[in-house]
Amino acid sequence: MDIEQKQAVLIDRFVKQASAQKGTALGSVIVEATSHPSLFAFSEILAVPTVTELEGTENSVYLEVLRLFAHGTWSDYKNNSGSLPQLVPDQVLKLKQLTVLTLAETNKGIVRGKLDQLRRCFEIHFAAGRDLRPGQLGSMIQTLSNWLETSDNLLISIQEKIKWADAMSELDKKHRKEVEDRVEEVKKSITAKGVMVGKSPLILAKMHMQKILELNWLRCKKKGGGLTGSIYSLP
Repeated sequence: MDIEQKQAVLIDRFVKQASAQKGTALGSVIVEATSHPSLFAFSEILAVPTVTELEGTENSVYLEVLRLFAHGTWSDYKNNSGSLPQLVPDQVLKLKQLTVLTLAETNKGIVRGKLDQLRRCFEIHFAAGRDLRPGQLGSMIQTLSNWLETSDNLLISIQEKIKWADAMSELDKKHRKEVEDRVEEVKKSITAKGVMVGKSPLILAKMHMQKILELNWLRCKKKGGGLTGSIYSLP
């Protein structure tokens, strides 16, 4: 079972436990949830009616602890330790892991990736997401929309370059075929004319190849090619 599936199972389990408890009894459920080594998301538990009912009661401290693990960091706990209960060792470890996750570093599988020593950076391949603070959803949607638009534009650009490369390849094949056909014509013409006028086949070959060079030079010049100077003559 991968980390996402394990998260879903644990969330369902603790949501059911929290729904069945009230008041002080919720304290042990929240401590267990925030101590579990494989649970890193708490929004669903925060949304349980019996948990939200802790607001403004003598047990509201448990609600604040759950909010700390959903959105806060180790620094937030240290700054507010006077109004929060002392954390057990497993909670301390969990909150520090969540703090590391917030800083986009790696720790015990909650972030997976590859260390690039050449570029001196850590390339993240997977990160277990933290809970969103109220009001963050709109910003996240906008960020994802911008990323999607950029990806679409990049895809269009790549497709255009592929089409251009294919077109250039076809032109190259066509030109090569024209040259090969012309060479074949020259071979046949050399044989025929050599017999008719009694000239050396080598001399006739040079004459026809000179014509091919002239045609190619004129064609490149017409297309704006980079050929300069006079036409190359065969010796």
